[in-house]
Amino acid sequence: MSQNGFTSRPRPLSYATAGTGAGTVAAFMNAVYAWMGVGLGVTALVAWVTSQSAAMSQMVFQPITFIVLIIAELALVWYVTSAINRLSVGTATALFILYSALNGLTLSVIFLQYKLGTVGAAFLITGGTFGITSFIGFVTKKDLSGLGGLCFMALIGLILASIVNIFVSNEMLFWIINYAGVLIFVGLTAYDTQKIKQFAYQTQGDALAAGRMSVLGSLILYLDFINLMIFMLRILGGKRR
Repeated sequence: MSQNGFTSRPRPLSYATAGTGAGTVAAFMNAVYAWMGVGLGVTALVAWVTSQSAAMSQMVFQPITFIVLIIAELALVWYVTSAINRLSVGTATALFILYSALNGLTLSVIFLQYKLGTVGAAFLITGGTFGITSFIGFVTKKDLSGLGGLCFMALIGLILASIVNIFVSNEMLFWIINYAGVLIFVGLTAYDTQKIKQFAYQTQGDALAAGRMSVLGSLILYLDFINLMIFMLRILGGKRR
């Protein structure tokens, strides 16, 4: 994936300009975190409302409907990331919010499967872990490109292991997958934050590009947070009987 010189593959970062434009970078990161928060709020609201309606839940979890939703979510992520430089800021933001809402429909299963206290605890733990890790990724001068590449390769292995475990249902593999998932998304959060900070430096002086890339940054960190919370939930347990 390439966007006007931005690449999703890890590459060395330059901090030669780190002493300039601090206010611009702060404004950019504030926008990223703000829209990420909006996305999480939309997802939580839609998930809760869906879980409270038997009719909506039944509709969402019809096999065909659920598959269509998953495909639509994947398509939206692919489209936003690949076409970010062809979209207006308003369109990119609207698509991000739409994705958050669709994700809320499929993630309503969380409120159906887990006790509300467990969901709240997982959210708080995830929020604290995410906040600390993202802060480290923002302030560190160490290039995290190597960590990003390692986490990406580990994520591929994790996906394959998860698919295998659907068929073998091995409890030990289940726990390995969940703890590995937490470690992988902790690493990705730090790496992605550093990458998004680089976006801020590279778009200084170009308000349109900065707006677009801030939406992309919000989507990236939103995905890190959601995945981290899902693994935290699985570790905490507390499912409804």
